[in-house]
Amino acid sequence: MRIIRSPKAMQRQALQWRSRGLRVGFVPTMGYLHAGHLSLVHEARRRVGPDGVVVVSIYVNPTQFAPTEDLAKYPRDFARDSKLCREAGVDVIFAPTDSDMYAGREDGNYSTYVVEECLTQGLEGASRPTHFRGVTTVVAKLFNCVLPEVSVFGAKDWQQAAVIRRMVNDLQFPIRIVVAPTTRESDGLAMSSRNRYLQPEERAQATVLWRSQQWVRQEVRKSSRGVSVDRLRQGVVALVAECPAARLDYVAFVDPDTLRPVDSVRRGHRIVLAVFVGKTRLIDNGAI
Repeated sequence: MRIIRSPKAMQRQALQWRSRGLRVGFVPTMGYLHAGHLSLVHEARRRVGPDGVVVVSIYVNPTQFAPTEDLAKYPRDFARDSKLCREAGVDVIFAPTDSDMYAGREDGNYSTYVVEECLTQGLEGASRPTHFRGVTTVVAKLFNCVLPEVSVFGAKDWQQAAVIRRMVNDLQFPIRIVVAPTTRESDGLAMSSRNRYLQPEERAQATVLWRSQQWVRQEVRKSSRGVSVDRLRQGVVALVAECPAARLDYVAFVDPDTLRPVDSVRRGHRIVLAVFVGKTRLIDNGAI
């Protein structure tokens, strides 16, 4: 396994792979890897085959964090991540620095961003107004460095995946976006690098995100006509209120492709929610 730090070196290597006809699968991450990330690696390998190349980026992107968010505290362990990547069969880790990715930003000399203006308006975009500009910008830059044929994202960040799909389509990147299922703990909690922030009593209450999804799914599947958003929202609010450490940020019921809110919830729609558990903000979603 090779580690590449320089964007220019990564791009040179990617161009060499392309000239040799090698298929490249790419998994962008912010590191502190867990089984969910590794499932994306395995999916990338499945897509490109044993003779293809799998690249994982490890980069905590500063432009998707607001000044009040946890950039400095975001967990990092490159040695551990490297070991996990090697064991998972990753061919290359791309691990650039801030100065490589955003040269001149600290001096105010960086001014080019990629902005998606439709799918980013609600949900995470409403709660974190600058978040998706950072996501689309860094992913576009990573795509230009790695030049993948296929890139794999996790379904836990459903809105992010939808935004990336739209960006790739609108800007005509020759890349196939694959969205792999969310990997969960045995009690249903979606795997996330932020789960490590949870105290034991908070960790137990964090399952309310999964329990809310299950309750909504059960209620909708009892009905042949659909269920009102207000009734389902009230039920989720009540479930979260039963957990002393939890505070609901938002819950929404949307079309899975357009992310537009629906009035009556039926099978095939999606529940999307964010909950603070203690000081840790967790997101999750699921098909109904």
